[in-house]
Amino acid sequence: MKPGCLRQTELPNTSPLFADLVYHFDRVAPFYEYCHLDKASYARAAAKLQFPDSRRHALVAALREQNAPSGELDRLAQPGTVAVVTGQQVGLFSGPCYTIYKALTAARLTEQLNAQGIPAVTIFWLATEDHDFDEINHAWVFDAAKQPHGLCVDSPVGDHTPVGGIQVPQYPVEQLRAALSGHPFGGEIAAMVEQSYQPGQTLGRAFADLLKLLLPNLGLLFLDPMAPPVRSLAAPLMREAVSGAGLLTEKLLERNLQLEQAGYHAQVHVEARTSLFFLLENGTRQTLRRDGDVYANGKKRYAAAELAARAEHLSPNALLRPVVQDYLLPTVAQIGGPAELAYLAQSQVIYHTLGQPAPVVLPRNGFTLLDARAVKLIERYLLAHHDFFGGLDGLRSRISESLVPPSLKEKLTSAHRQAEQLLDSLQGELTGFDATLGQAARKSRAKILYQLSKIEAKTARQSIRRDQRAGAEADYLFHLIYPNKHLQERLYTILPFLAQHGPGVIDTIRESVHLDCPDHIILGL
Repeated sequence: MKPGCLRQTELPNTSPLFADLVYHFDRVAPFYEYCHLDKASYARAAAKLQFPDSRRHALVAALREQNAPSGELDRLAQPGTVAVVTGQQVGLFSGPCYTIYKALTAARLTEQLNAQGIPAVTIFWLATEDHDFDEINHAWVFDAAKQPHGLCVDSPVGDHTPVGGIQVPQYPVEQLRAALSGHPFGGEIAAMVEQSYQPGQTLGRAFADLLKLLLPNLGLLFLDPMAPPVRSLAAPLMREAVSGAGLLTEKLLERNLQLEQAGYHAQVHVEARTSLFFLLENGTRQTLRRDGDVYANGKKRYAAAELAARAEHLSPNALLRPVVQDYLLPTVAQIGGPAELAYLAQSQVIYHTLGQPAPVVLPRNGFTLLDARAVKLIERYLLAHHDFFGGLDGLRSRISESLVPPSLKEKLTSAHRQAEQLLDSLQGELTGFDATLGQAARKSRAKILYQLSKIEAKTARQSIRRDQRAGAEADYLFHLIYPNKHLQERLYTILPFLAQHGPGVIDTIRESVHLDCPDHIILGL
C-alpha cells in the first residue's frame, strides 16, 4: 500500500455502476450525456447551454448577497461563462474529508476549462435543505496517537427541519481542541474552527464560513438554495415539475428498470406514489405522497395546482435536485461521489423530459492520506491495501505473521507440507487396503493439518505479544487508514490532517488532483 494509485474496484463496496462509469464508460453511456474523459465533452456541453441573460442577472444578484465581491462573480456575470458545480451536506466541522476533495476537483476542472478558452467559475452548492439531522450532526477526528474521537451536536428543534438553518447554542469546539492538542498545529486549526462555529450560528453559515477559511485560494462561490431569491428563481422549473409529475414518475420507473436490466441498481427507490418534492411549511420540510393530481402529508391533502402556486415553498428530492441546480446555474460539469453520480443515471430522464441540458458528470478525486510513520510501517510489514479491509484483528494477524523468525516460519511451512505429503501417501495405501480405513484416514488428515495450522497461528500471535510495539503500530495504521471500518475520507474531517501537517497540506492535496485518473490516490504527506 505504498503511495500511488489504487483502482476503485479494489475498495470496499464499489458499485458496478460507478466502476463502469470510471473504467468502462461505453457500458453506461445510455445513462449519461457525456464521457468525462473526453475533453471535447466540455465544449459540447457548453455549446448546448442556453442560459438566459435575465436568469444570469438574477443568479449573480443572489450570489452577491451570499459571497464577498470577487473576480469570479464578475466573470459569472458575463454571458457565456459556465459553472463547474459541486456541493455537500452542511456537516459538522466541514463534514468528511471528501467535502474538500470535491472542491479541489471542481477547482482543478475550472482551471482546465479556462485554459481551454471556456470561461468558467466554481460554485459550491450548500445542501441546506436536507432534513436528516442525524447525517450531519457529527464529526470524527483523531488525536496524536491516531485514536478516533467522535464529536456531536444535538438539535434544538424538531425533526424534518432543514438542517442549514438550525442554530446550535454551543458547538463542541473545546472537545475538538482537546482532541487536536497533541498535533503541532492543533491550536491553530481549533481557533479557525472556533471562528466559524460561534455559539448560536446556523449549521449552514458555520459550514460555509469554515470552508472559506480552509480554501481561500480556490475562488469558490457558495450558493445556499434556501435563500428566498434562489427559491424564487427556481420556482418556474418547480411548477413545471409539478405539472408533469405523472410523466416524470413514469420515465423514472422505466429508467430504473433499464438500470436493473443492465445489471445495475437504482440508487433511489421510485414507485408510482413517489413525490419528487417536499413542502416547506412552518419551518419544516414535509414529506408528500402523490396520488394522481393529489398530494398527501398525513391527513392534509393538496391539489397539484395548489402546490404549483406555492412553487417557492417546494423543495426537490434527490433525483429532482440536480435538475433544479442546473436550471439555476449555467452548469457545464458536476463533480460528485459514487452515490451522487448514481443518482444522475436516474435523473437523466428528468433533464430530458423537462428540456434541461444535462452536464458532464465527473467523479471527485479520492484520497487516503499517509504520514511518514505510516509509510514506514507499511513498508516494514509489507502490507497491502486489502490487509486493512478485514478489520483490526485481521491486520494484527497479518503483522504477526511478518514477526515470526524466518527460520521458524520455514520449519513450520516445511512441516505442514511434509505432513500433507505423508498423509496423502498413507491415505492412498489405506484406501487400497480397506475403504473404511481410507475414510478414517481422510478425517484424521484434516484434523492433523488443522492442528498444525493452529500451531502456526499461535506462533504468529505469540510474536506480536512479544513485540507490544507492533500491536500499537497495527492500531495506529488501522485507525488512520480504515477507521471504524470506513474509508478514511468517509469518516474523518480534514481537520486532524491539517492539525498534524499544517494548513499547507491543502495545497499538497490540490497538486495531486488528477482529472484523467479515475483511481483512488494513496498520498504520502
